[in-house]
Amino acid sequence: MATALISYPSQGKKTDFLSGTLINNVVVNPRTGQLYVGAVNNLYQLTPDLEVLSSTETGPKRDNRQCTPPITEACEEAMDTDNHNKLLLVHEVKDILVVCGSVFRGICSLRNLSSVAQLLYFSDTKGEKSYVASAEESVSVVGVMSYYTKDRDNFTVFLVGKGYGSHDSTKLISTRILQDYGDWVVFDSIIEASAVQANPFVLRYLHDFRFTFKDGGFVYFLFSRTLGLQDNKNFTFISRMCENDPWYYSYTELQLNCSAANKYNKVQAAYVAAPGEALAQNLSRSYQYGVVSASDKVLFVTFTSDEGPSTSAMCMYPLRSINNRLAEIIGACYSNKGYINEVAAVYSPYSSKSEKLCDSSGNQVRKRCGAEHLTTPLASKAEFALTAEPSLVRKGHMTAVAVAVEQGHAVAFLGTTTGEVLKVHLSDHPEVYGRVPGDVTGGKVNKNLLFDSSFQNLYITTEKMITKVPVQACQLKTDCHSCISMKDPYCGWCVLEGKCTRKQECGRSTEENTWLWSPKQQCVEIQAFNPPNLSCRKTQQVDISIPTLPRLGLSDQLECVFGSFVSGAVVTFDSHAHAQVTCSMPGPVDIPPTPEQQDYVSVPVKVLVNSAVEVTSGEYHFYNCAATVRKNQNTPCIACVTSEWGCQWNAKDHSCSDSEDAVSGDHILRLELNVDCPQFESPEPLLIPVGYKIPITFQGRNLDIYRGHRFAIGTELMKHTEEEVTQEQGSRFKFTGYEFTYDQQQEVNISFHIKDRDNERKIDSTLTVVLYNCFLGREDCSLCKHADTKYQCVWCEASHMCVYQGLCPSPQPAQCPNPEIVNIIPRFGPLNGRIAVTIKGSNMGIKKEDVKKITVAGVDCVHQEDRYSVSTSVVCEIGPARRAPPSDLPFEPTNSGPVEMELEGGRRGTSQVIFTYRDPKVVAVNPVKGPAAGGTVITISGEDLDTATKEDVTVTVGGVPCEVLSFGTEITCKTGRYRGQKVPSDPLVVTVKYGKNTTKDVPTPYQYSENPKISEYKPKDSFICGGRRIVVTGSGFDLIQRATMKVLPSPDEFSQETALVEFVQDAHSKNDTVLQFYSPSVNSSLDTQSLRTILQLDNVMEELKDFNYHPDPSFNELAKNVITETSIIIVTGRGFLKAMTAQEAQAFVGDASCHVNILQDDKLILEAPSSQPRARSKRQRRDTTNDPLDLVVKFGHGEWIVGSVYYARKVDIPLAIIIPAVIIPMLLFIAVSVYCYRRKSRQAEREYEKVRHQLENLEESVRDRCKKEFTDLMIEMEDHTSDLSEARIPFLDYKNYTDRNFFLPSKDSVNDAMFTGKIQIPEARRTIVAQFIHTLESRPDFNARSRGYFASLLTVALHGKLEYYTDIMRTLLLELMDEHVQSKNPKLMLRRSETVVERMLCNWMSICLYQFLRDTAGEPLYKLYKALKHQVEKGPVDAKMKKAKYTLNDTGLLGDDVEYSVLTLQVLVHGEGPDVTPVKVLNCDTITQVKEKIIDQVYRNLPYSQRPKVESVALEWRPGSTGQILSDLDLTSLKEGRWKRLNTLAHYNVRDNATLVLSRVLHTQSFHQQQDSHEEKNALLEEDNTFHLVRPTDEIDEVKSKRGSMKDKAMTKAITEIYLTRLLSVKGTLQQFVDDFFRSVLGLSSVVPPAVKYFFDFLDEQALRHDNVDEETLHIWKTNSLPLRFWVNILRNPHFIFDVHVTEVVDASLHVISQTFMDACTKTEHKLSRESPSNKLLYAKEISTYKKMVDDYYKGIRQMVSVSDQDMNTHLAEVSRQHTDKLNTEVALHQLYQYASKYYDVIIQSLDEDPAAQNKQLTLRLQQIAAALENKVTDL
Repeated sequence: MATALISYPSQGKKTDFLSGTLINNVVVNPRTGQLYVGAVNNLYQLTPDLEVLSSTETGPKRDNRQCTPPITEACEEAMDTDNHNKLLLVHEVKDILVVCGSVFRGICSLRNLSSVAQLLYFSDTKGEKSYVASAEESVSVVGVMSYYTKDRDNFTVFLVGKGYGSHDSTKLISTRILQDYGDWVVFDSIIEASAVQANPFVLRYLHDFRFTFKDGGFVYFLFSRTLGLQDNKNFTFISRMCENDPWYYSYTELQLNCSAANKYNKVQAAYVAAPGEALAQNLSRSYQYGVVSASDKVLFVTFTSDEGPSTSAMCMYPLRSINNRLAEIIGACYSNKGYINEVAAVYSPYSSKSEKLCDSSGNQVRKRCGAEHLTTPLASKAEFALTAEPSLVRKGHMTAVAVAVEQGHAVAFLGTTTGEVLKVHLSDHPEVYGRVPGDVTGGKVNKNLLFDSSFQNLYITTEKMITKVPVQACQLKTDCHSCISMKDPYCGWCVLEGKCTRKQECGRSTEENTWLWSPKQQCVEIQAFNPPNLSCRKTQQVDISIPTLPRLGLSDQLECVFGSFVSGAVVTFDSHAHAQVTCSMPGPVDIPPTPEQQDYVSVPVKVLVNSAVEVTSGEYHFYNCAATVRKNQNTPCIACVTSEWGCQWNAKDHSCSDSEDAVSGDHILRLELNVDCPQFESPEPLLIPVGYKIPITFQGRNLDIYRGHRFAIGTELMKHTEEEVTQEQGSRFKFTGYEFTYDQQQEVNISFHIKDRDNERKIDSTLTVVLYNCFLGREDCSLCKHADTKYQCVWCEASHMCVYQGLCPSPQPAQCPNPEIVNIIPRFGPLNGRIAVTIKGSNMGIKKEDVKKITVAGVDCVHQEDRYSVSTSVVCEIGPARRAPPSDLPFEPTNSGPVEMELEGGRRGTSQVIFTYRDPKVVAVNPVKGPAAGGTVITISGEDLDTATKEDVTVTVGGVPCEVLSFGTEITCKTGRYRGQKVPSDPLVVTVKYGKNTTKDVPTPYQYSENPKISEYKPKDSFICGGRRIVVTGSGFDLIQRATMKVLPSPDEFSQETALVEFVQDAHSKNDTVLQFYSPSVNSSLDTQSLRTILQLDNVMEELKDFNYHPDPSFNELAKNVITETSIIIVTGRGFLKAMTAQEAQAFVGDASCHVNILQDDKLILEAPSSQPRARSKRQRRDTTNDPLDLVVKFGHGEWIVGSVYYARKVDIPLAIIIPAVIIPMLLFIAVSVYCYRRKSRQAEREYEKVRHQLENLEESVRDRCKKEFTDLMIEMEDHTSDLSEARIPFLDYKNYTDRNFFLPSKDSVNDAMFTGKIQIPEARRTIVAQFIHTLESRPDFNARSRGYFASLLTVALHGKLEYYTDIMRTLLLELMDEHVQSKNPKLMLRRSETVVERMLCNWMSICLYQFLRDTAGEPLYKLYKALKHQVEKGPVDAKMKKAKYTLNDTGLLGDDVEYSVLTLQVLVHGEGPDVTPVKVLNCDTITQVKEKIIDQVYRNLPYSQRPKVESVALEWRPGSTGQILSDLDLTSLKEGRWKRLNTLAHYNVRDNATLVLSRVLHTQSFHQQQDSHEEKNALLEEDNTFHLVRPTDEIDEVKSKRGSMKDKAMTKAITEIYLTRLLSVKGTLQQFVDDFFRSVLGLSSVVPPAVKYFFDFLDEQALRHDNVDEETLHIWKTNSLPLRFWVNILRNPHFIFDVHVTEVVDASLHVISQTFMDACTKTEHKLSRESPSNKLLYAKEISTYKKMVDDYYKGIRQMVSVSDQDMNTHLAEVSRQHTDKLNTEVALHQLYQYASKYYDVIIQSLDEDPAAQNKQLTLRLQQIAAALENKVTDL
């Protein structure tokens, strides 16, 4: 099929636009046709011819996703960030271009549509409401202009659909306004709350928006998303809502399937267009879509597949069928509870609500956008998806689609990832009829595939380029056949103008047959000529039948052209409008001569209109009867009268001429006269021997005319002699024969000619005989006797030849001579025989039965009759060699001997060649290993292996056949595929089998190993010129003998080649893990898309699926040819980066290499050689002074001469001037400078070096330690965190969490009623308690602790009504705020928990942040705790002093260097099976510490509360036969003075890898009672003066130290300070974990809990209400309410959220981190000095970063969309519903009542005084409760 390529307009207009950066979006202004191009960091405005009208830079900008715009100096992380264009929208009416980028959280700007350089509006201070697009490059954004009506005003808005980026606004679809109005600002979202925008779903559904459009009052969005479950499969949806529905109530999603099984599931691009008449009829006929009219809209969509990522498809969906299906779904929701045919048809995709979605209230749905008011969005279930079958399926990805209609026919243009645009005629069977090749466009095609306003041209956008190409290239074709072969729906052949054009460009194209449409494949054809042919000697008129000739105009002239002869023509039309053209023929003079070997001449015929335009053409045959005799010279008359032209033969004149009825007579012969030609026929005999003269007789017929004439006979083999023919009786003739000589073949046909002796004219002769040679192929007697008897061949003894019997005078012998044996194959055979032996010779019989007996070396050999060849070859199968006789008999070896043969008649023959029996020995095989796939060539060595023949030998490896390749002194064979399951296989026997009976096993076994595995290969691209170094990594390559890289073309609809071509390259280096290839060169005519690359490793074939070939790059002419010594060379072109890097590219100037500095896709920057090189070729090396040199660029095997360069001439300055003028003064100056400098700096250098060395050593040691510790920690933490899912983190359940947070557990609280819940009370009634609080707080004995306890009871009691609880808290907070503001100290508010309301706030935060802790902040906090615990326990920890080597707290730092080593213990748990758990401990650990570490490791999957306690387990060590129970103190404990050292593992001498047994102790007392020894008891009961690692200073030591000098004290101080570097080391190691926790708490990337936003907004409102509350005070309030009130508490007490045990040492370090957190939240700057606490110094550098995080966090929350009271109440109600039943609310009420009872009288009095309480009769209610609970006497 012809490939339609694109021509470029030759008017000199620009047809492409090149952008310096990646192009993101392109839109066109329909009114002006101008294009707007949004690229990375740039915006362009182009004319329709792609010339730049205006442009502006949009980036890079200083930005950071973590920072909230505006970006100021405060954002330290800000850096230059590329601005990707996310959205471009044209608003013609207001002359505005909406431009949205990726910087500043996706804020948009407005620009002048007439000049994009003019910025009309931009603001980055409006906060979150102005964040429209996405900050992430990968998130797609689509938008469409619309309107919004409010208060009778019309506003311009645009709708935006975007995926979710981690720093984006959470709105998926939003409506944005383009002006300030009321509370709205430009780009504000005009609706706040909508189901489609709720944020819980955004992260789950992975939306990828691809297209949006408006039609018929609806707005449609096309996107793919997952179903929100664990499955990551994408599904494509189209969503629709009414344009006049700003609340999105009508929002409905419909799943679109492409193919019945939805194979093509992910949308890539789409286009909406009318289908045209033809496609509309096809769609209607398919019964899939209902009736579709030509003006309906159809959605054309390209899809890719998750199943087969290498293919894509296009499907079509009429909008009418989309709307009908949506109407069904919505209708089902309203009228049938969401069911269609009793199957659920809808679901709510983004709602977590469990209530029924479609409660049918019997409402009739109004048409279109009336009352479709559902508060949740609807989506169709998969069963009710709209399914279409793919119209086109292609290899590769289709990334763009655009559809146009030409003359009622739809044409699709489909962009691909390879840069091609395919042209598809959407007919009954859509087919690709052309393509715009990728090398024209370059790079992947962007989804913005646009037409110009006239639909004449297509704008193709690729990565950095826009190309304008015409939609058709009809004018390139100059004749009808090439025009219609394009099958281009745009094109047709304009018959009367002789052009390939579009229909509208062809005059009178409406008339029939005037314009022939290309896909119809039909030109104007000549159907017939009348007469069909004519003699070249005649002239007359001809009628030409042309059924499809169009009707001519009055002024049109028609002509016929025969060759160069032109004649006018007359046209007539029959009743069927079929045309007949009548023309005059050329005269005989004008007809060209008849070619040799032909009897006619073919003259081209053209039918022209108006002397210029060819309508149709054909060929007319003018025949020449005189030339017919050329066909067969021996039968001129027969050739004449049987020709197709109806010629006649004149026997008198011996001539052939045109048939003429007027001429007659006996000598005139014509076919219709039924008269035969005069001729000679029927020769006898038909067989003639060579060398013997035999007379031949033959018959004559119709020879009356030649009566009395003499004839001569001859043939080519008679060597130009002719013999006389004599006439016998009647019509018989004879000639005496001829001695022929011929030795080329056994037989040959010879034809005789007969001439009339009188005039030397040939008379027709059909005499043909067979000439044969007896000798050829019959070299011996037997072969001669075997010849067919008809030949009469005999063996002539005299001449020892086979000859014709007439040539041999002696009689023929009855029998042939004895057989002669010349050779035997093979000459060696195995002792067991049973192999075939071929005996070559002569006279070995005429037929197979002649062979009577054969012996080989004295052993009978069985004749194989089916393999017998007459006389020359006999095959027999030998038997086994003779056995050796008994040893006492004289024995001669008989294992060799001749071959003897006996034939019929007793003839015998014996060979001179000896056959030997021998026993081959196989010794070894090499190699001994190979891959299981086979293909390994193994070599078998040994002795006498070349016994028998290659055909007799078979080799197997463990039963698997091994194909024998060579056979000789060594045998090689290629292994087959291993059939077993086990790899590597067991050692397998290699067996060599000779014939049928001899089997030899090789002593060395062979083993099949695993096939080689390819893990990676790179690079993954090559140009088709090949030669790029491809490195393949993997394993098992050593076993491979031949590795090749093959490239195979897969068949494509454009490829003409049917033969399979492959391009192969062997590996050029290999080892076991790395193979290196040069990519094969590929034929440039092949489509790179269709190439498959395969690695063949022996028999293993692995397709490199991601390996791509690209067209070779193209190079432009050099802009600059002159090179100076320092200059660079810039080479421009296209497509460099597709398969090349700067490191691989090579360039040469002449014969010198240039360094490639920079390689970009369109630019190559080279460093020119500093001195002028020589020319590369000898031809150029004449005078190299200033000749141009070739600049050659080499990419792999591809070499391109990109131009000629020459070096600028140097101006030669004499050296005599240069040396004194430059060098001498320079040397003098340098010498003086060096002398002065050395003298001054030598002393300073020495001092500096000393200090520098000290500093470097200290810095290096801290750095090394941090690095090592961090690496170790990360490796060891991997075990803890690799499977750290929510399930594995030991979160407390809600009840325990609230208990610990509300009631701050102490040891006394174990039996608290709130913890146990065990209390028996009568049923208490609920009461309103808000009014009690002030009364209670006014009592002096109601202390801070009571207030806290009361607040927590109140929280539990009201947990079921959290919104009511929140209301009470707000009321009390407002009073507290007023109180603090009036007392002029507002900053102190919420500082401590001294009031009930402050404790209530604390509890409220705990409730609202529980889920956030579980979902987000819990994991980093747990990792921090685990990392800290792990790091502390890595070094010694003093069990008594609670100090550690590794800590963050300087007061808890172990100030001594304790020697220790790490032991790994193998711990066996008694009663829990034989499994051993390895546990790492230190040899300086006390036994209790060891037990703790063992319990931690053995029970690591259990939460702390379920693990055994240290006191309840015993540790036993069994070094020998007896076990030893280890304990901290026993009789073996060491004493130092009055101090006793706790026992450690080192004390017990426990070694590395020792096995210890951990067992449970039922009663701790009984364990101690087992220690019977009275002394031991007493020893343990002594005073507790124990120490572990460091002994406290004795009094004696103190006395000594008093006497010590000040110098000693200073030294001691200094030495302790040295250990402070350990703090740095620990801090550096844990830094990552601390940062992660801070980020999770203070980062805006995760979802901010609504409670935080709600409460901070409340504080913001109150701050505005009071005049004297500044920004700093507000900051303090926020800090006191959240970070200090909640986060610091959780950070210091991880056991409040996790089921863990926090030791004192870990707690000390957590204290430092929490202090840092507190410092980060304060506004005041802490001035650091040498006296500052070390923990302040430790985190001094990070504090500023953390402060910035806090500020950004507060600022970010302020800019978030506010949480309304309604939303907050909904959230609180959900929390109440989920958790209230787990709490002891009744117990809490009863405890609260205890307070009411205690202060009963005071409360009654206060209620009586409160007017509001009187209204609600609260006094009466309290009295009723008291009466019910305690039978208290009341006034009732």
